[in-house]
Amino acid sequence: MSNWTKDIWKEISGFYKGKRVLVTGHTGFKGSWLCRILDLAGAEVFGYSLEPPTDPSLFYVAGIEDKMKSYIGDIRDLEQMKKVFEEVKPEVVFHLAAQPIVRDSYKDPVYTYETNVMGTVHILECVRTCSSVKSFLNVTTDKVYENKEWEYGYRENDPLDGYDPYSNSKSCSELVTHSYVKSFFHDGSVAVSTSRAGNVIGGGDFANDRIIPDCIRAASKGEDIIVRNPHSTRPYQHVLEPLAVYMTIAMKQYEDRAFQGYYNVGPDDRDCVTTGNLADIFCTAWGQGQKWINQYDGGPHEANFLKLDCSKIKRTFGWQPRYTVQEAVEKTVEWTKAYLNGDDMMEFMDRQILEFFK
Repeated sequence: MSNWTKDIWKEISGFYKGKRVLVTGHTGFKGSWLCRILDLAGAEVFGYSLEPPTDPSLFYVAGIEDKMKSYIGDIRDLEQMKKVFEEVKPEVVFHLAAQPIVRDSYKDPVYTYETNVMGTVHILECVRTCSSVKSFLNVTTDKVYENKEWEYGYRENDPLDGYDPYSNSKSCSELVTHSYVKSFFHDGSVAVSTSRAGNVIGGGDFANDRIIPDCIRAASKGEDIIVRNPHSTRPYQHVLEPLAVYMTIAMKQYEDRAFQGYYNVGPDDRDCVTTGNLADIFCTAWGQGQKWINQYDGGPHEANFLKLDCSKIKRTFGWQPRYTVQEAVEKTVEWTKAYLNGDDMMEFMDRQILEFFK
């Protein structure tokens, strides 16, 4: 294990202590984990989001709302969001709010574009007109790239052209951000970056249509896991990996605008595995004779092969992934079994966060 996470925790907890930080999408899976880390680092945490997208939700299961100020609202509502910015006066803004599911984007492309594209316009407009903001990070996805299904990782300067409405709307979100940087933030008033993360796994993800939550739902009912596309390769990482990077980017660019830009964050090549491999790892970690079956359902187009080149972030920040994909799955199973056992989930999250960083 590298010392990166241990060293960065000292910096993060020094920097964020007392900072006013706004997170959009704070009621979601990644947003809930991010708010919890920010609170542990001493930040004043505020969130703007719809109600949690799932029931149960990590946000309520772990009592995240008790440790922050939560505003329930839609990022498509510019006027409401402006009022929140005026009230909160944030110094650092993380934009995670999105419609994040590929299959849902085929069912409702208009809502997906409204949320992921105009939502980005709205948050950038709030950042532009709110003088307190010094650092802004737009969290997108590894799916923003024009996918040629080749075997090497996509680099930050490869063309953006997502295929399905979700991926494409996130490509557009990137382009909107680039335009605002050139049009409005060239004076150095706000440091702006985007971060393109690979697939994340971790405790408390109750989303539909994601492989690990699907595995957990089946395993907790004692059923076989149905795997739709066992041969597709994806970069899987524990949720704390990209969150540590997001917090680092926002901190570093706040202190020095030379760090603003576009960053991939994903696992090493050994942890880019097929969905079938991931299901095998899960079944081993879960135990109890758990197994999966291949049941391709002829669903809409999804990329078969996708991986990122993360050499830029390693070079810039000395970053190294903390967990292998196997460890990431094991941590997720540990969290889930604690949850099913009725444990105090905020306490359990805190333990996993501090274990990750220290």
